[in-house]
Amino acid sequence: MGFDFYIAILPQVLIDGLTLGFLYAVVALGYTMVYGILELINFAHGEIFMVGAFVGTEVLLLLQATGLLEGMNPFLSLFGALLIASLFTGTLGVGIERIAYRPLRKSPRLVVLISAIGVSFLLQDLVRLVEGVTRGAFFLNSPQLFTTNFQVSEMAILPMKSVIIMASAIIMMIGLSFFVSKTKWGKAMRAVAQDQGTSALMQINVNKVIAITFFIGSGLGGATGVLYAQYFSTINPFIGFLLGLKAFTAAVLGGIGNIQGAMFGGVMLGMFESLGSAYLEPLTHGAMGAEYKDVLAFSLLILVLLFKPEGLFGEAVKEKV
Repeated sequence: MGFDFYIAILPQVLIDGLTLGFLYAVVALGYTMVYGILELINFAHGEIFMVGAFVGTEVLLLLQATGLLEGMNPFLSLFGALLIASLFTGTLGVGIERIAYRPLRKSPRLVVLISAIGVSFLLQDLVRLVEGVTRGAFFLNSPQLFTTNFQVSEMAILPMKSVIIMASAIIMMIGLSFFVSKTKWGKAMRAVAQDQGTSALMQINVNKVIAITFFIGSGLGGATGVLYAQYFSTINPFIGFLLGLKAFTAAVLGGIGNIQGAMFGGVMLGMFESLGSAYLEPLTHGAMGAEYKDVLAFSLLILVLLFKPEGLFGEAVKEKV
């Protein structure tokens, strides 16, 4: 395949990269919000995303089984699945914080990290148990609400579901930015992120702020799971591990704790991964194929951490003497 072919497929590569990048970006917001307030890496967040994918898909399957899905507006169906999944996972996130994290808040960080990993495995096994008992399988095929494709060029199409994913992600990110910067609870979040002790002295309910942070971050993750199921069609209890790891990488790339950085890091990682998947083989003359895209993504993380450890949008922490 010649040079002209790889130029011709570039629009499709960019479309796929943007779609994937926006998925990473919204999940990364959950990591960066929790870290910004508690300095905790919530490694169960990837599994919360996975639970949201299953909840949203089960809602759509229920509508399909009752015959309501065919006559319902697809946007209304998607909105209902997103709303139910986000409320469920938001509540789940609050419960996890209350049971698994809050009692360990004054413990060494390693203890909390181990607790987060334990919650991650617990959620995986619970979903496997529920799906195994109810359906006899560990995977689901999500009903596809949007099947229209727009012809962008001779070798590139823009699926309607990609447009929906990017639009939904942008709306969620703008909504979160507005909430954090303009609302009373958003200002309380920023205050708690700066200093929990001083915030408590100023009559800010720190526990409630942390619970709200978990609710919003987990709700966004759950809603993104529904979008993921629409894009990839098939889901299983293990999708949260690798995607959660990629989203965490995106948060670190942008600067962990920085909301705008998480957005940029997610889109950047998705684009980098898509370009690598398409062009790695010709650039290396067949030595490396598309299967090395994950290696490429994590190599980017290593390079950023080597030269700018605080991330692209993060601020270097000054040591107090």
